[in-house]
Amino acid sequence: MTLQSSPVRSGRNERLKEFATRQETLLFAVFALMVLVFSLVNPRYFSTAAFGNILQDFGPVMLMAIGQTLVILTGGIDLSVGALLGLSGVSAALAIRATTSSGMDPAMSIGIGIVAALAVGAFVGLVNGLLITRVKLAPFIATLATMGACMGTTLVITGGVQIAGAPKEVVLIGNTRFLEILTTPLVVVLVLLVIAWLSLSRTRFGRRTYAIGSNPFAARVAGINVNRHLMKVYVIAGLLAAVAGLFVYFRLGSGSPASGRGGELQSIAAAVIGGISLVGGVGRVTGTALGALITASVLSGLILIGIEPNAQQIVVGALIAFAVAVQGIGRHNSRA
Repeated sequence: MTLQSSPVRSGRNERLKEFATRQETLLFAVFALMVLVFSLVNPRYFSTAAFGNILQDFGPVMLMAIGQTLVILTGGIDLSVGALLGLSGVSAALAIRATTSSGMDPAMSIGIGIVAALAVGAFVGLVNGLLITRVKLAPFIATLATMGACMGTTLVITGGVQIAGAPKEVVLIGNTRFLEILTTPLVVVLVLLVIAWLSLSRTRFGRRTYAIGSNPFAARVAGINVNRHLMKVYVIAGLLAAVAGLFVYFRLGSGSPASGRGGELQSIAAAVIGGISLVGGVGRVTGTALGALITASVLSGLILIGIEPNAQQIVVGALIAFAVAVQGIGRHNSRA
């Protein structure tokens, strides 16, 4: 059985797509204006080194935002991604430190650390999916619970201190640049971004994701196993947060329990700024990429002009509020 789109719904979808395209064009303009303003305040902002740092900040935000995009498109939310980033990073750091201390080859040790981080990410994503599909908790409550559990676990296993002692190969992977601005983790991020775009725009997985977010009842009637699909989405979001944790660890050369703090806000901001509707079923991952770039650029710019970290969260919150307001205007116009 297949869903048939009415002429009214098709026309509305076309208007929403047109609005999304206009919004992405506007985001390019906002990004250019933002670069100009920050460059005038601090000329160092407009430099190859500064842009390379922005891209390194962009990587983890983009990974969390891809997962957040999938979740929000289904009509959910994932508040655990930031805490999971931190837990995955310290899990990798502990595994690598333990294995290298025992005399294991660094390459094998790093491989074990990567597996440990990914296992943690998949497990937390699975727990989120089970709480939502089996226990029937609202996504906000389920992921709020796992966020607290991840934060607490991170503090317990680290004692609240950084996990140092990474082999030099870790730092080389995370910080060696080519073409002056690219690193290996960033290339992986861009590849995953392309895969996400293809999955959402060209595959059955993408169609089902949009269908569930638009109307879960109609999706069930059409034969979609909604619970199974939601499980996949939350596990993918967990895995992407874990990869983000790995990249932060590779960049710093240590696992910090503070890593990922505020990551849930940053990922939601990137998705919403990029046009992903919080009611589900509307948005494109290309918009999320622009949103993540703007979010990372704003945070880097605030650091360069001397804004304290606590105040940066105020700016991120304001960006989310503004983006949601713009979405409301777009939905209102689409109904007109």
